[in-house]
Amino acid sequence: MFDSKRLAAMGVLLATLAIAACDRGVDAPVGGEAAAGAAHGADADADAKDAGAIPGLPTEKDRVSYMVGMALARQFEPIREELDVDVVVKALKTSLEGGELLMTEEQAQQVSAGFEQKMRAVQDRKLQADATANAAAGQAFLAENAGKPDVQVTESGLQYQVLEPGDGPKPGRDATVRVNYVGKLLDGTVFDGNGEGGPVDFPLGQVVPGWQEGISMMPVGSKYRFWIPPELAYGEAGTPGGPIPPNATLVFEVELVGIE
Repeated sequence: MFDSKRLAAMGVLLATLAIAACDRGVDAPVGGEAAAGAAHGADADADAKDAGAIPGLPTEKDRVSYMVGMALARQFEPIREELDVDVVVKALKTSLEGGELLMTEEQAQQVSAGFEQKMRAVQDRKLQADATANAAAGQAFLAENAGKPDVQVTESGLQYQVLEPGDGPKPGRDATVRVNYVGKLLDGTVFDGNGEGGPVDFPLGQVVPGWQEGISMMPVGSKYRFWIPPELAYGEAGTPGGPIPPNATLVFEVELVGIE
């Protein structure tokens, strides 16, 4: 999927390579000392070649060139279907050799702007399709889950199950709570949690509505499982660039350790 940050990373990579090339192009000294230095450098290069040789890549230049190709491939991977690799190589070769390019800088900027607009439209369509599919899957799951005898449903649509009861006080919605928790998608993918790092503190006023409502029902010492519909979680937006898809129904297991 297209990502403007990846394009920026490509630019940084190419700029770094250009600077390195300029640094290596500094004029060398002339005369006998230069010749001796060149001979010594040749011996050193031969040693380095032997030490770092890779099958198919016997010289440092080969290895650096291949490394650059690998780096470029990783950067371009999200748009690989949009590229003709032969044309990419042709443009690189012509540019690096100082040849006559088929495209002016102004034309390149116009193509870049048009391509970015196109890929954003593709991304928007995919997000909308994902949002629709996730909403339907979540609604179907929650409808079935609500019929289970040990699952409670609140007026807002939040579903919960008491895994371990507690007898401590219950927090207000503006309290800071100390919890152990894990958050999952409906397919079981873990997207968040405190793991084995010990309990963590959360101000309830700064979490999603499903957490506010659910944890305020818990007595200290209890452990609940929550099923939070998207309208009580991250909604149609999800977490752009993050682990939560649009319109995702979330599953949390939360142990309320204390109230701060």
